Formats: sequence, structure tokens, C-alpha cells
Amino acid sequence: MSERVRLFLSTEHPCGYLPSRAARSLFVDPDYRVDPSRYQTLLEQGFRRGGNHVYRPRCESCRACIPARIPAADFVPNRAQRRCLKTNADLQLRVRPDITDQQFDLYQRYLRARHDDGGMNPEDKTGFHNFLNCGWGATEFWEFSLQGTLLACAVVDRVPQGLSAVYTFFAPEHSDRGLGTYAVLAQLQAARQEGLRTVYLGYWVPGSSKMDYKRRFNPLEVLGPVGWERLQASR
Repeated sequence: MSERVRLFLSTEHPCGYLPSRAARSLFVDPDYRVDPSRYQTLLEQGFRRGGNHVYRPRCESCRACIPARIPAADFVPNRAQRRCLKTNADLQLRVRPDITDQQFDLYQRYLRARHDDGGMNPEDKTGFHNFLNCGWGATEFWEFSLQGTLLACAVVDRVPQGLSAVYTFFAPEHSDRGLGTYAVLAQLQAARQEGLRTVYLGYWVPGSSKMDYKRRFNPLEVLGPVGWERLQASR
């Protein structure tokens, strides 16, 4: 970035991706005025947001969290992703500007089924809002429904040249639909239709089962010491 931005280093906390490891994060100064354009610049440097706070991992002895993005125009779905699109063709998409109680109910069910190891409290409605809402961003809540029943919600940030996938949660009883993958595919379709360049996926963490799905989007670009590079195709 061309302007000076202060960064603050957090204390250590348990890693949410790799058990037994400790994590630390660099946070952008909360007094720095972020907007969608500035946030895109930060995304390009490997940052992402949680609520209003913008951060990137900065662990003492680990560099496993790798910023990842998909160039929308070049993406080609593999066989499993084409099957996922077909399986979920019966879903209806509604894009909302706000959080609803129905979304929170779905989030509670999702956490109880998928994250019962702790770290996220499904009863904490305030935490849910603080985690997903953003006062300075252009945030959308993409609802995927079947005959009026909400099956999945993807939280998506808009930046001038792309979309950033913040978080996705879905009905655990419909896990066979691949709804997390489908949400990313829907964002890629929208980016291509709108002429947007990139879908940002946050961090790919080799060795983490929670993050492994990101490796299956091709081409996948990751941020390394010399800039953004494409990984070898994985099918």
C-alpha cells in the first residue's frame, strides 16, 4: 500500500485449523479508515476480515495459513464440481443486505454439527453478528433455499474488482449436497457474469481437513514470498 498503516500483533491463542498449535495475528489499526477499495488492497496483501477487524496470521514458527484466490475468468469446474452444480440446481438464491433470525437458527445448527469441539458458541447471537457484520464494507448474505426452506447462507464481501468469501454455513442434514462448495461456485458464476476479476477464499491451510476443499478449485492462486502464484492443478 502507498500509505503507512499501523499494525498490531495479538497474543497467542489456540489455532482453529491445526490442533496443538498456537496462533497469532497481525491486526490493522482499528482507527484506520477501511472501505471496500482499501480492503481490496489489503486482500491483495493477504489480509482478511473478521467483523470490522482486518487481520492476517503471523504465527511465531508456522506459515501454514496461505492466502488463496480464484481468477474467475479462468476457472473451469472439475467433474465433482459440475455434479455439485447439477445437484443444487433446484435451489433458489436470494441476496440480502442484512442478518436475519432464520440465518442465526441455521448457524446454531451448523456449529453444533460441525464445530462441536468448541471455539465458537452457537448460543451467542451477539458474537454471530459481530463475526459476520461489517460497518465499513459492502457485505451481502446469500441465502440458498429449497421450496422456501433455508439450506445455506454465504456471507460475501464486495470489493471493486471481486468478491470475498467470508463464511458459509448450511443445514447439516443436507451435507451430501456439497453446499459449501456450491456457495463458492455460485460466487464464481456471479463474478464472471459481472466481469469481476477475483473470488478471494481467505486462507488455504495444507493439512487442515476444514480447508482442504479450497485446493480443488482450479486454477487456485496463492500468495507467497514473490507474490501471487498458481498452484499445480488438482483434480
